Amino acid sequence: MRRGTAKCFEDSTEKRREFMAASQSASSTKVRRKNTRNGVSSSEKAQLGQWGRAWEVDWFSLISVIFLLLCAPFIVFYFVMSCDQYQCALSGPIIDLYSGKSSIGEIWSRAPSFSWTAAKIYTIWVSWQVFLYMCVPDVCHTFLPGYVGGVQSGARTPSGVINEYQINGLQAWIITHVLWFANANYFQWFSPTIIFDNWIPLLWCANILGYAVATFAMIKAYLFPSNAEDCKFTGNFFYNYMMGIEFNPRIGKWFDFKLFFNGRPGIVAWTLINLSFTAKQQELYGQVTNSMILVNVLQAIYVLDFFWNESWYLKTIDICHDHFGWYLGWGDCVWLPYLYTLQGLYLVYNPVQLATTTAVSVLLLGLVGYYIFRMTNHQKDLFRRTDGKCKIWGKKPEYIECSYVSIDGKKYQSKLMISGFWGVARHLNYTGDLMGSLAYCLACGFGHLLPYFYITYMTILLVHRCLRDEHRCVNKYGKDWKRYNDEVPYRLVPGIF
Repeated sequence: MRRGTAKCFEDSTEKRREFMAASQSASSTKVRRKNTRNGVSSSEKAQLGQWGRAWEVDWFSLISVIFLLLCAPFIVFYFVMSCDQYQCALSGPIIDLYSGKSSIGEIWSRAPSFSWTAAKIYTIWVSWQVFLYMCVPDVCHTFLPGYVGGVQSGARTPSGVINEYQINGLQAWIITHVLWFANANYFQWFSPTIIFDNWIPLLWCANILGYAVATFAMIKAYLFPSNAEDCKFTGNFFYNYMMGIEFNPRIGKWFDFKLFFNGRPGIVAWTLINLSFTAKQQELYGQVTNSMILVNVLQAIYVLDFFWNESWYLKTIDICHDHFGWYLGWGDCVWLPYLYTLQGLYLVYNPVQLATTTAVSVLLLGLVGYYIFRMTNHQKDLFRRTDGKCKIWGKKPEYIECSYVSIDGKKYQSKLMISGFWGVARHLNYTGDLMGSLAYCLACGFGHLLPYFYITYMTILLVHRCLRDEHRCVNKYGKDWKRYNDEVPYRLVPGIF
């Protein structure tokens, strides 16, 4: 799951999107004929590079891609295996290997292997989410004030296409969780600990799906793309496989790979995974600790926020810039559900009961972080929808008038807000996100490093995304972006960064 959006993108006008669409559409026929250079000049790349992934791949990028393709699955396995065999002590396997107590083969053989029971569970789960996505039209928007669901339009793609999406993630989440609780309390078709009990066998199933989806997406891009003009080739197999070729691969009119795998089944499963960990803690120790409750509550708020704002998500980097490949396909099948839930897994093996003041402090940190994250994005969305004709913190918002020139030589106008939360830091929504991430980790205490992988990863991810966002904005706005930086000098933390 990707988090946050680029300010320069969210504050842009429809004309900007039309310009970007037209500029890439003009070169799209060349894209498929000239794989290495994509048929564009250096000056055009500077503009078109604002969309999607790289046009060309340097050696550092290629080495990074190959490293992730080879090592990322083992990184996930290492974390999960450390909990299964070493009570979540990340140093445990290394110490055993160094001292000669265990070999890699012995550690591998002790880990639960693929099972057909897990395969059946996983197949039913994914099929159920496909059914809810494709076959159950959204009704939540008809009775939930403020919720936007049903058929919604996305942003214009580089080739000028505006796709329509089935926004029914909140409904899928509600139906799934109602059935989960009904089963736990009445039907008892399966144990609430079923996810934990099959955690590593399910990992193999998730890997199979992730690689299968990424491979299918690549083959599809070459043989039968949904929109050939929205494909981007670099001439490098590994980079194409990882970062994707097709912008919006689809099957039929409604099954959109990017929206489905970004928003289901991993994120719907996030809260169910935590509930299964909670049930296991209750089974093992006869109680649920306040730390486990905190992790469940704070992460459930984040998941529900995602689904409540799923239509808004259509305007974020994931949908509007990223192509669909292994990075999104495998990442959303494996990386997200297995590494974003490490806190709950850790607390099964290492239950932590926090002092009341500590628990309240962690809860407040998480809630304040969520408030900053949500209100920052709300201010930006309100400013964009009203073209600045609104009130931010009780007064008319301040902004900088910016201009940019398209490849066809036409000049367009845009606005960058410098008041409200956007006057505090250029990416304060990321700051709020990191505060919430830190709260998840602090709920686990300080006994092991494993729960703190999440805040470490999110910091690297969001700082990188922050720099990537600003690189796009520098290319687009030029001197106007420098004026904006002079008004709002800090990226994430006022006075520090």
